[in-house]
Amino acid sequence: MSAGVEVQRACAAPGAPPSAKLVQWAEAALAGRSEDARMTVRVVDEAEGAALNARYRRRAGATNVLAFAFDAPELPSLRILGDVVVCAPVAAREARERSRQLDAHWAHLVIHGTLHLLGHDHHDPGSAREMETIEREILARLGYPDPYAAGARP
Repeated sequence: MSAGVEVQRACAAPGAPPSAKLVQWAEAALAGRSEDARMTVRVVDEAEGAALNARYRRRAGATNVLAFAFDAPELPSLRILGDVVVCAPVAAREARERSRQLDAHWAHLVIHGTLHLLGHDHHDPGSAREMETIEREILARLGYPDPYAAGARP
């Protein structure tokens, strides 16, 4: 069974990548790690992004990407990872501010969020280095530049 990546567009997001690219980036992060998994990539506006960030992280304002791992009993025929939520206006603003190609920034955010669903984290320096290395490798395979070269964080 191949990865099942559903895309939800909860807002009009001019400039947001097509669904096929969102799926491609999530599948690139899943490849060799959890190819039989199911997940959702949801594109939201700032209002929904801020509401989710406030409710689940107790932080004001929208952030670029959130990952919500699905914690349920394992089903032998189905593995649901959870949801990656990308705030389209924040992603666009960051790409402009960091002088990044919009597609490259979106790819990084989707891959970053997907790796969180797979259990990767960046709360300590060792975990951060490991996660960043994986992100760099996936992005390089897809033809995108190193997002950490200038010290940027997703």
